[in-house]
Amino acid sequence: MTALPEDRPPRISEDDRDAAVRRIQQAYAEGHIAHEELDERLHRVLTVMTRSELVSALASLPEENAGTASTIAVAAGRIRRRGVWRVPRSLKIESAFGRVRLDLSRADFEHPVVDLELRLGSGRATITVPRDAIVDVEGLRTGWKDTRHRTRRGARPSHPGGPTIRISGTMGFGRLTIRHARR
Repeated sequence: MTALPEDRPPRISEDDRDAAVRRIQQAYAEGHIAHEELDERLHRVLTVMTRSELVSALASLPEENAGTASTIAVAAGRIRRRGVWRVPRSLKIESAFGRVRLDLSRADFEHPVVDLELRLGSGRATITVPRDAIVDVEGLRTGWKDTRHRTRRGARPSHPGGPTIRISGTMGFGRLTIRHARR
């Protein structure tokens, strides 16, 4: 006996498939799965047809956005973080007026990729990153001045062991300066 169309399990949408691919990539970026497992899971997700098969392909992965998130906010004044401190997976810095100094050079990175979102009105921001860090500022929009960021001399495009710091958000009137630590 053949199954009638209404007896078939519903097919997954492309949005479901895309969300599953992002979840697998996030798990890999955070170090939860190895490269070989990344390839295997991506292949499964790209070839499954039903929701139950998709759920099976995502089994044992951490929940999406399971990393820690924190916000540091002031209306006016200074934001200053330095020394040894634990950097969350996602950090939002908000300041309407004031100066931001964020020193990540001696910070403890629990995640290989850190998202740093800036919401700054006016004032300067200086971020010091570890020597072996990779910095991505593609997601940052500036209103008045450009971002100053020079990669380290002799820096390779890929630093094994160094964190990747993705900086996004908006800056109104002010300048962002990014420095790599000397030590």
